[in-house]
Amino acid sequence: MDTISLNRHTPLYTIAKHSTFLSLPPLSHRRLSSPNNNQFRPKGIQMSTAADPTLQPDPTNYDRLKELKQFDDSKIGVKGLVDRGLPTIPRFFVHPPDPDTSTKPGSSTRTRTSIPVIDFSAPRSTLVKQIRDSASALGFFQIVNHGIPPATINQLLSSARSFNELPVEEKARFYSRDMSHGAAFSTNFDLYQSNAASWRDTLQLRLAPTPPDWDHVPENCKDSIVDWDREVARFGEELMGLLCEGLLGSENAGLLKEMSCLDTRIMVAHYYPYCPQPELTKGLSSHTDPGVLTVLVQNEVPGLQVKVGDEWADVEPVEGAIVINIGDILQILSNDEYKSVEHKVVANSSKDPRVSVAVFFNPGRREDLFGPLQGLVSPDKPPHYRQFTFKDYMTRFFSKALDGKTLTNYYRV
Repeated sequence: MDTISLNRHTPLYTIAKHSTFLSLPPLSHRRLSSPNNNQFRPKGIQMSTAADPTLQPDPTNYDRLKELKQFDDSKIGVKGLVDRGLPTIPRFFVHPPDPDTSTKPGSSTRTRTSIPVIDFSAPRSTLVKQIRDSASALGFFQIVNHGIPPATINQLLSSARSFNELPVEEKARFYSRDMSHGAAFSTNFDLYQSNAASWRDTLQLRLAPTPPDWDHVPENCKDSIVDWDREVARFGEELMGLLCEGLLGSENAGLLKEMSCLDTRIMVAHYYPYCPQPELTKGLSSHTDPGVLTVLVQNEVPGLQVKVGDEWADVEPVEGAIVINIGDILQILSNDEYKSVEHKVVANSSKDPRVSVAVFFNPGRREDLFGPLQGLVSPDKPPHYRQFTFKDYMTRFFSKALDGKTLTNYYRV
């Protein structure tokens, strides 16, 4: 192996190439509880010492921004760190202690709340009521018998996983924070805004109104994304009509479509690899979605949780199901009839990766004014929000970290 002088200024990628942990056996064949073994610890990045209180990082030697940039410039992502066998996570991934100790999926110390599962083949009147009730009470529900072929969903999730498991050198050419081509692969869109990074990598695409530059989309993902986009656009329009009908009656079922709420579609494919210290970090921080509606599919590895009152409820994977959640814009348009609720993903303690793909439906007319729908406002129920442009809303959203705070309160009257 080549020799190299390592210090705190050495880029992470250089450390990873030359570090001795590249020659170690796979993670599954060795113990992970030895953070004081220096052969595991790249010297350009400070690692978590929570597992061993005798190892205290030197605060005078910690430049968080520099280490974030070293990691980001390395283009190896979280999966690259896992592949290099790190037994502890870099310090910038460590979150403050979670006051809720029962957030581990399936925890017996937490009240079990069942997320509704709705059969999309039910009669329309039944479907409208079930969707309206679920959107009003929890803001989250799952749909089965939705008409999207299982093969389309399975291929989408499989291609997202296979891309993330390519060699680092092959993935690195897609790693970017520049979305001008309509596609980019990176670790955390808010990496530089958040107080702590989260343990996931993400492929993000703009699907509509303008498709991405397909040269910037991984080859193995293209066909499955095209197939999924065709199906999710059709399904999203049908679901949006049912949600609108639940608010304003069948004669107004097309109102949200007329307001351009289906025109913009953004897709994110999240990959949550095994985390050696899942209790110290998050897969995705608590937040609400800023748009109108989110449509998500996930593999069999759990982790998604929804805030129900003061409790966190698991969204248990249901084979073939589609997970739906109401976004902030739809809560505002509904004048709080529908709920946009906090949700998060816990760091993955499973050896198998968690994979999910979400599509966000957003308004296409960004300069139009949005606020509570006229049919939902009366002297007895005045508007709860002032009007705003979607452009202003999204500018504010992307200027902050995913920190659990919605922007609905900013526009609330």
